[in-house]
Amino acid sequence: MSDLFNKNEPAAPLAERLRPKALAEVVGQSHLLGAGKPLRLAFESGKQHSMILWGPPGVGKTTLARLMAQAFNAEFIAISAVLSGVKDIREAVQRAEVTLQQNGRHTILFVDEVHRFNKAQQDAFLPYVEQGLLTFIGATTENPSFEVNGALLSRASVYVLQPLSDVEMNLLLQRALPHLTPALTMDGAARNLVIGYADGDGRRLLNLVEQVHTAAGANGNKQVDEALVRDALTQSLKRFDKGGDQFYDQISALHKSVRGSSPDAALYWMCRMLDGGADPLYVGRRLIRMATEDIGLADPRALRIALDACETYERLGSPEGDLALAEATLYLAVAPKSNAAYNAYNAARSLIRDDKSRPVPAHLRNAPTRLMKQLGHGQDYRYAHDEPDAYAAGENYFPDGMQSPNLYQPKERGLEGKIRARLAELRELDTQARRKK
Repeated sequence: MSDLFNKNEPAAPLAERLRPKALAEVVGQSHLLGAGKPLRLAFESGKQHSMILWGPPGVGKTTLARLMAQAFNAEFIAISAVLSGVKDIREAVQRAEVTLQQNGRHTILFVDEVHRFNKAQQDAFLPYVEQGLLTFIGATTENPSFEVNGALLSRASVYVLQPLSDVEMNLLLQRALPHLTPALTMDGAARNLVIGYADGDGRRLLNLVEQVHTAAGANGNKQVDEALVRDALTQSLKRFDKGGDQFYDQISALHKSVRGSSPDAALYWMCRMLDGGADPLYVGRRLIRMATEDIGLADPRALRIALDACETYERLGSPEGDLALAEATLYLAVAPKSNAAYNAYNAARSLIRDDKSRPVPAHLRNAPTRLMKQLGHGQDYRYAHDEPDAYAAGENYFPDGMQSPNLYQPKERGLEGKIRARLAELRELDTQARRKK
C-alpha cells in the first residue's frame, strides 16, 4: 500500500530537485563564495554567526541557509514571515531548547521574508539570539536598513546577494535540461530568450524551463526554438519583459508622455506596465522622479501628489491603490513643466566638483564664542529681517572672490513664472545697492 502511495506522490518541482547539496554546486554569488570571500570564510571558520541575506528572488538565499546548517551540523528550522507569527517563533525556540538538551546540537532559525515581520515579532526572538540558543539567518528582498530593527541588525552580518548573470543563468540552464523527461534541447535563441525572461532569478528560470517542457511535450517537440518559447511563455509573461528592452521602453514611453503633457498616453503606458506585472511602487517611484525632474517648482504640488499616491498604494495595495497612481500620472501629465531645478542641481554639482574648496566668508560664519567674535566671525552680517522687504540688497552669500554662477534659471510657466519675476526684482535691488556703494 505504501508503494502505491509513493507512486502517486507528485514529482518535486525542477527548482527543488536541482537545489544544491554542497557549496561547490551553488551558481552565482562569487563575490561572497569565492576563495577568501566573506561567506566562504564563514563556512570554513566552523563558527556560526547570525546574518541577513539581502537580495532579489531566486538567487540562493534559502539554499545558502540550508547549506550553512549542513556545514555546522546544526538543526535547521525555517519559517516564513508571510505565514508565521509570534506563536511560531515560540515553537521554534522550544524546539531549539529540546534539540540542545537532548542532542547537544545548536539550531539555525531561517526566517524568509524577514522584512514582513513587524518590530514586535522581530523582538520576539532577539533574546534567544543574544543567548546563543538560536543562530538567526534572515532572508529579505528589501533594504534591511529600513526593514529590520536596529537591535537585530546590530547582531547580524549583512550579505548582499546579486542577480545571476547571463553566464550563470546559462550554466543553470545546462544543468536543468538533462533532468527533464523526456529529454529536451534548446537552440541558442531559445536559451537567450528564456534567460532574458528570467531576469537573473534562478528559480524563475527553472520554472520557465518546466513551462516550456510542458508546452513542447504537448506539441510532440523535443527541439525547442525561439518561436516555441514565445508561444509557451507569452500568456504568463504578457508582453512585459522585466529587465529587457520592453520593460525599459515602456518606462521611457511613460516618462516621455508625462513630460510631453499627454495625459491619455501617460495613462495608457502606466496601465500597460501594471497589466504586464510591473511593481506598482516602482511605477510610483518613477512618478516621483518625474515630479522633481520635469515639473519642479513650476508646480510643487506635483511632488506631494506623487508621494501621496505611493503612500496610498502602500496602504491599500491593488487594485484600489492603482487608482491613486493613475490620478498622480494624470496630474503630472497636465501640470506645467520645468526642468530648472533639475538643471540647477546638476550645474551646482558640476561647479563644486571642478572648483577649488573655497572658505566660508567671515561675515557668514557662526560666532557662538567670544574668541570667534574677536576673530571677526559674523562681523558686518546683515540680518535680512531687519532690512526693507526682509531683503539685504547687495549682500554677498558666496565665497569671497566668487561671482554668482546663476545656477537657477526659472521658467516662465506655472509658479516659476512668479518666482522668476520675484528674482528679477531682487536682482534689480542688488544692482541699485551696488551702485550706491
